[in-house]
Amino acid sequence: MFDLTGKTAIITGATRGIGRAIAEQMALQGARVVVSSRKADACQAAAAEINASAGRADAALALACHIGHKDQLKSLVDESLRHFGRIDILVCNAASNVHHGPSATIDDDAFAKIIDTNLKSTHWLCHMVLPAMVARRDGAIVVISSIAGLRGSREIGTYGISKAGEIALVRNIAVEYGQYNIRANAIAPGLIKTDFARALWENPEFLNERINATPLRRIGEPLDIAGAALFLASRASAFMTGQVLVVDGGVTV
Repeated sequence: MFDLTGKTAIITGATRGIGRAIAEQMALQGARVVVSSRKADACQAAAAEINASAGRADAALALACHIGHKDQLKSLVDESLRHFGRIDILVCNAASNVHHGPSATIDDDAFAKIIDTNLKSTHWLCHMVLPAMVARRDGAIVVISSIAGLRGSREIGTYGISKAGEIALVRNIAVEYGQYNIRANAIAPGLIKTDFARALWENPEFLNERINATPLRRIGEPLDIAGAALFLASRASAFMTGQVLVVDGGVTV
């Protein structure tokens, strides 16, 4: 049920952390993955390593893209279609957070950057891949949101707003495109040991507090999220759409 042989997946932010783990696991399940991030050299290096681990020369294609630029997103989709002929799975993973602290202290430029990078770009990219999915009557979209989109925060409030917006986005896509056999779901990770969250898990006081508040008594690893993404992209979740899968070790409960 988790076999992705013959499927093509675009994964943003795929050179490290959660995105890299997702790309690796999907390739191991037979998918052809488009490895995308801002830096071309990082994409090429990651793609080469994924090809080697999957044992297939065509397992991964490197395509650099800055998700904040609409023209680059269009090129990402067009080149993926040109190279592979189809896009079956989209994983929107790349994100940004340029402000830590009370929401009253964020300036307009930082607010706009967070919303544009995390929410607007996801909206753009989803609607760029949807027409081809509609034509084939098949497709799966997975958006990496956050538990910050499910609860308030004194430190990352605007980031949480953008992530709540992504959750609303997948619900709307589910309603509008379910008739075409297209599914859209979100994953809401808790604290994961990635470079993106390094400032949190490298803080001993914060880390100890979080672990004590987590029923599983640990923070997450990228592979924990990759398993959830693989589930949502495969036939294993064929009757699941518009949902938010919380993967946080039990923090929110």
